[in-house]
Amino acid sequence: MCWRRWGVMSVMYCKLALRNARRQTGDYLIYFATVILAAALLYAFNGLVFSKEIAELSVRMKQVRWMIVLASMVVVGIFGWLVSYAADFMLTRRSRELGTYILTGLENNQVARLFFQENLAVGAGAFLAGLLFGGILYQMLRAVVLTLFRQSYRFAFTFSPPAAGLTFVYFTLIYLLAMRRSRKRIRKMKIYDLIYLERQNEDKVIPTGRKRRWIFAASLVLGAMGTVLLLAGDVLSGFIGAGCIILFLYGFFLSFASGVPAFFDRHPVLKYRGQNLMIFRTLTARLASMGVLMATIALLFTATLISQGAGMVFHGLFEGRTAENTCFDLFVGMEGADGDPASYLDYIRENISVEEALLYRVYETEEGQVKEYLSGPAYYSAFYKGDTVLRYSDYAALRSVAGYPPVEAGAGKYLIHCTNYVRGLLEEYDQPLTLGEDTLELGGFYTEYFSQSYGVANGRGYILVVPDEAVTGLPVHHLAYAARTVQPVSREQFYDLTAIADRLRAANDYRIYAQIISKADQTEEMAWSTAMLVFPLCFLALALTMTAATILTIQQLSESGHYRLQFELLRKLGMEHREMAKILRKQFTIYYAMPAVPPVLIGVPFILHLANAPEPGVMVGINSPAAITGMALGMFFLIYGIYIVLAYTSLKKNVLP
Repeated sequence: MCWRRWGVMSVMYCKLALRNARRQTGDYLIYFATVILAAALLYAFNGLVFSKEIAELSVRMKQVRWMIVLASMVVVGIFGWLVSYAADFMLTRRSRELGTYILTGLENNQVARLFFQENLAVGAGAFLAGLLFGGILYQMLRAVVLTLFRQSYRFAFTFSPPAAGLTFVYFTLIYLLAMRRSRKRIRKMKIYDLIYLERQNEDKVIPTGRKRRWIFAASLVLGAMGTVLLLAGDVLSGFIGAGCIILFLYGFFLSFASGVPAFFDRHPVLKYRGQNLMIFRTLTARLASMGVLMATIALLFTATLISQGAGMVFHGLFEGRTAENTCFDLFVGMEGADGDPASYLDYIRENISVEEALLYRVYETEEGQVKEYLSGPAYYSAFYKGDTVLRYSDYAALRSVAGYPPVEAGAGKYLIHCTNYVRGLLEEYDQPLTLGEDTLELGGFYTEYFSQSYGVANGRGYILVVPDEAVTGLPVHHLAYAARTVQPVSREQFYDLTAIADRLRAANDYRIYAQIISKADQTEEMAWSTAMLVFPLCFLALALTMTAATILTIQQLSESGHYRLQFELLRKLGMEHREMAKILRKQFTIYYAMPAVPPVLIGVPFILHLANAPEPGVMVGINSPAAITGMALGMFFLIYGIYIVLAYTSLKKNVLP
């Protein structure tokens, strides 16, 4: 009889738990959708970890695996906080219902088990849906990685049991740890405390209004100091600046509820203008009860912008450097006029199929006419004592090797081939060039990628192209070899050439230097570096944005009943629907803007500063500091905006009479 009763009770618990789980999914749809996205993201990145295809792209991809696993652990902690917060929030909102269950005869342990089963059902449904969506996200990530490594992509939907298993482990940890605290609370709470749990607000950390006003002013000063210190560049200043910013965010939001009334007390005209009184009264009341939460969300948004911006800066840096150094399939620069190219040429002749190649000399003038011009107020890092010079015939051959169209210099003319950055510095430069008895007029500028980043390459940022006879008497700075190969230079061939350079350097007592550049190796390094740093940072930024926006939205939608009563009263007092909609929009806008404005004011200067840190000429075009900052803000507000639109649509539908 007892077994039968226990079975009936278990079935009843399961049915009740499933019913409540379905109701939670409807009431907290945005939270449920975010948990699905969390499962999808974890599965997609785990798919990269266990993919044999991705691992075979490069021997360095093993390090990428560990970076993704490390980032996943951080993301699991972030999503764990989201689930824990949502569980506590739902427990608070449903406290009367759960207390009623105890009043009808259920024990605390039974109610705790019921609540656990409900959330477990929500988590299980989100996990299964996330696996389906994660398969699509994995294909997107796979396409990006293969494109980075210059490999062809073909859609092939696959299911990875190891990735699904690791995602299941992550989700199990998230839900077990999150639900453990809720179960403990329910088991220990009395009926009275449980029924009136919803009425409890956040304790005031700063109790008196005067102290709050002082903290409000001090927090603004700390925010400015922290931003400046964060941009100082050294590690110690960065740590101090980060601490100041954290104090600023918490101080600002904890004291804002007193700072705004004090402002309106000094400006009573603004207080009663339009709907200001009602809008800011409601806002300050909300912030007084959730200041710590708003500060935490603002901190997450700050970390989001910094992570997103840093990822884009690293990608732009890797892409810019790679583009400059890979105009030739193979490049060998040999220091000194007596550099011995025979060992390299013998190896290349025997092992690498070359379609077109050139061995040439790079000359150097005694007086650096262009170098002196560039050493003005603009930043230019000089490497040579004079100006580097190239014969026109060699320049024409090198353009052919690189696949560029031919150019004509004209009699008595010289050309300047330079990077886009140096071209900007030479905007007004038109001075003639004197070499021995020859005086040459400037014939034009060319700015294609030309391997101009290294000391034994085609100049540091620029090179002068002169008629062949004009180099007579000029000293040779170094020899160089550039080639277009039939097949990309393999990893083994690149390592063999590097070994030759090391052997020659050791034989000459390390007095000579050689630079070996392979297009295939540079491309692989750029792809590996991007996957190593950019992917985890973007993964982290996306998780932070989703978590913070979801918590904000849950808080906002939970006040639907309060807002409904408020606007129903306004309607009875005679306020038009249009005016009520205007008030709701303003309240909604300020509520979502407040935790986003301080992060933007902090993040934008940081991203601009970080993007300007690399050597000039690298971060250009779509990777320029302004473009990267704009894209980082755009991606952040795109995701944030989706949550805002969904929340506003739902709130407007449920609130306005």
